[in-house]
Amino acid sequence: MKNPTTVERTSERELVITRTVNAPARIVFEAWTKPELFKQWWIPKAFGMTLLSCELDVRTGGTYRLVIRHPASEQPMAFFGRYLEVTPHSRLVWTNDEGDEPGAITTATFEEKAAKTLLVVHDLYPSKEALDAAIASGATGGLPEQLDELDQLLLRLTDVDRRT
Repeated sequence: MKNPTTVERTSERELVITRTVNAPARIVFEAWTKPELFKQWWIPKAFGMTLLSCELDVRTGGTYRLVIRHPASEQPMAFFGRYLEVTPHSRLVWTNDEGDEPGAITTATFEEKAAKTLLVVHDLYPSKEALDAAIASGATGGLPEQLDELDQLLLRLTDVDRRT
């Protein structure tokens, strides 16, 4: 059974995505912070895109860079930023610096409850117009599908974890 994802605009500048996933916070956090795991779920297969490279230096002050090939674009797209806060197994905060304008600040929290994790992703955009543009472009609509892929990865990881 698929876990539901809620996507809610909570203010003119904020978008909050919430989902409970079937794995302990430690494993969910690793899926967000270890490149070899992150690459397995961040780009849903249904999107038709390819993650060409994934560099994650997950520490406060560290950076990330993702390069993605999209079939509709001749040139790969780069997404990058820096980690503002890294609290193992409970919280990640990063910038989204890929545009000419200031990007959103994303906070992901991981709250474990009975071997499951409540995942909350909070995007704070620099302006109402920036969030409006992100919604209009479809850029904010992918996380539910990404979290479906994450659920599949977590199922495999928790099976391995239980056997060890």
